Amino acid sequence: MDFDIIIIGGGIVGLATAYQLRKKLPQRHTIAVLEKENEVAFHQTGHNSGVIHSGIYYKPGSYRAKLCVKGRRELVKFAKEHNIPHEVCGKVIVAKEESEIPYLETIYQRGIENEIEGVSLISSEQIKEYEPYCVGVKAIHVACTGIIDYKLVAQKYAEIFASMGGVILTHTKVKGFERSAEKTIVFTEKNTYMAKYIIACGGLESDRIALLYGLKPLTRIVGFRGEYYELLNREKVKNLIYPVPNPKFPWLGVHFTRMINGEVECGPNAVFAFKREGYTKTAFSWRDTLDALCFKGFRKLTTKHFSYGIKEQWRSLSKRAFLKSLQGLIPSLTMEEIHPGRAGVRALALNPDGTIVDDFIFEQTDNAIHVLNAPSPAATASLAIGDTISQMAIEKFNLN
Repeated sequence: MDFDIIIIGGGIVGLATAYQLRKKLPQRHTIAVLEKENEVAFHQTGHNSGVIHSGIYYKPGSYRAKLCVKGRRELVKFAKEHNIPHEVCGKVIVAKEESEIPYLETIYQRGIENEIEGVSLISSEQIKEYEPYCVGVKAIHVACTGIIDYKLVAQKYAEIFASMGGVILTHTKVKGFERSAEKTIVFTEKNTYMAKYIIACGGLESDRIALLYGLKPLTRIVGFRGEYYELLNREKVKNLIYPVPNPKFPWLGVHFTRMINGEVECGPNAVFAFKREGYTKTAFSWRDTLDALCFKGFRKLTTKHFSYGIKEQWRSLSKRAFLKSLQGLIPSLTMEEIHPGRAGVRALALNPDGTIVDDFIFEQTDNAIHVLNAPSPAATASLAIGDTISQMAIEKFNLN
């Protein structure tokens, strides 16, 4: 089976790229998406909490900042056009104590620089107007933040892509490549395919796909599981409540998220996943564990932040410790009001020196584009990322 372009990975980034390419290219260009699971959007996309991020946190001028803002606006428009349930409900980012105010104000300035609409600093009294049960000394209200179901979004990308002649092959895990100047043979567990060009959007497996292809990426992916509790007393959260994040880490801290189905999630924590696609505490893979332990970047990260890692592991085991973190934002919360919920796994890209990669990474070769890092807000930015990759492909591969 021959295609002009094969896209590896049927998550939201791969499907958005397929959708954007199919819109831009003439029908004579054949495009296929290979997905190893039995359905699309199974892993990071399907375990996403569904926040439409504003773009306020990201370094001005970075891919994350530019593509999040652009992608958010396109996503809301797309959801309206295709009747995908969503709501632009706003959120508050809350400083729990005076020492957090300087970084809160830094985040606010980033929002202004990133040209995010509806951003305002509010007082402790004004916090109550948005979230009556929340306590803080100062906050940012971000009016343009919203909620959506990203699995539905990804499925709609897939549906439109297929209706325009695109091919989606599920249960098709890539096992290797054979490259030549003209074509690349893609070996999978089921069949062999040929393509002129490859676009790899492998998510949790992105570094391994790049290695199979013959690249030598400096970064490596390490899985971190985020565990949630469900808030049973939903009246205590009107929309979304976030703390001021720790600037040393890429996650946004334990927060409260009203989801589009009406449920309210509390979390997540961030613990090392002994299996890249391990959504339970007992999930384990020797390969994934050894890959992480043998990578010096992971060892340097864990050595530097050992006490933080122990705290996160304890919060994973102790409901009371998790509750204490949540009570920093809502002091009246009780043990009876939270119940263990779901979990997701984040693909954290690390450099050999132990630093965390804080932007999207696109690596190009003569006949391939590899997305080596696409953390949050990739789902929010998916249409903009897909547009960026498709333009790269058209220019790099001289498609018309």
